[in-house]
Amino acid sequence: MRNAAHVIGLFQGMFEGNILTFNPGSGQDGEDLEAFTDIRVLQRELKFRGVALVTEADEDTTGPASLMITDPDGNTILLDQHR
Repeated sequence: MRNAAHVIGLFQGMFEGNILTFNPGSGQDGEDLEAFTDIRVLQRELKFRGVALVTEADEDTTGPASLMITDPDGNTILLDQHR
């Protein structure tokens, strides 16, 4: 669902509970962005700041990867890099 620049994806049965997703490297309409921060760099920064990761991206790879964290209210946040 879209309202101006805001997009809400509905994925019934795909995830347990509510989930917030971010896609590094992808624009608002799913287009590839020229410049973006790789998920492994984001992961290192989160770890440096003491954020506990539920799942991690493999630091020895490049390209597509994902990580998951849980916010203080128990909601899952997925960072899912497609390229």
